[in-house]
Amino acid sequence: MIGATISKLLTLTGGLTMAAMIGLATAPEARAQAKYNWTFQTSETAGEPQYKIKQDWAKNVEAMSGGRIKIEILPTGAVVPHNQTLDAVGSGILQGHLTDPSYFSGKNPAFGMMGNLVGAWGDPMEFLEYMKFGGGEAIYNKLVEPYGLHLIGAMATGLESFPSKKPIRSVADMKGLKVRAPEGMVYDIFAKAGAAPVNLPGSEVYTALEKGVIDAADYTVFATNHTMGLHKFAPYPSYPGFHSLPMVDVSINKQIWDGLPADLKAILKTSVDALAYQAISRLKALDLQAANEARKDPNIHIIDLPAEERAKFRNIARQEWEKWAEKNAITKEFYGSVTDFLKGRGLM
Repeated sequence: MIGATISKLLTLTGGLTMAAMIGLATAPEARAQAKYNWTFQTSETAGEPQYKIKQDWAKNVEAMSGGRIKIEILPTGAVVPHNQTLDAVGSGILQGHLTDPSYFSGKNPAFGMMGNLVGAWGDPMEFLEYMKFGGGEAIYNKLVEPYGLHLIGAMATGLESFPSKKPIRSVADMKGLKVRAPEGMVYDIFAKAGAAPVNLPGSEVYTALEKGVIDAADYTVFATNHTMGLHKFAPYPSYPGFHSLPMVDVSINKQIWDGLPADLKAILKTSVDALAYQAISRLKALDLQAANEARKDPNIHIIDLPAEERAKFRNIARQEWEKWAEKNAITKEFYGSVTDFLKGRGLM
């Protein structure tokens, strides 16, 4: 019976820490403990692939915890606006969120810098390695815990695409381009590259492109853009992306976290690790499928920005990293940590 239980858990989660497996398999009295019912708000609308992936994570947590934890996943704006979940989780209005930290750059510039170090990552696995094994998650908790949150773990979407109404074949082509970008470092780097950034929530990208409020968007991965119909108004997407690989912060109210038993903390951390790697794989598969479909449409023209132009953009971004490093103690610590990591792996 115990063996069957462990086998089932492995099937559901793709792997579980030994301590959590032993606790679940040998301590049936744990199932009699009080259940936890939480609400987490995301930064996606209900129709996006990432939203479904996050719903699957909540189901996974319920299964792994034997029903002791139930999480309701809500779309962006369901309880509070997208840029207010930090305060809502800290105050207990929400119990957690899965969101882009760049939305909170107005609170502390470190949210923008850690949330999306523009130009740093060539692959989401590099980012996850840094966050989980290079010290990133510890630095992020230094940032977020004073607001009453605790980072369970980081995930990422993958390199974002760049849907545009105009062909972008060089950095020079960005001059004057009205680009949707979240506040913070992303916004500043696009401005430095010659674009005219506009701060809009992701939920307004479709309408803004349709009405011509913006010419292009730093938004999300190719598959999501294509599914949403953005290429109808922005038929010159850059893919693979050249600019942005945002972090997804999976955090919980710190008071709740501190009061959890050790086995549930282990389950939550393991579940977010699984979520991070599953999201990358699932979104990459969707991207490839959507890109193949888009190439069959004569009205959509996918542009792969040349290597030399990617290097120009990265150099612009790195100049901005250095400026942001001087903003406060956490941005300085993060800059030193992440550049050491990149240099150590020959990535910088």
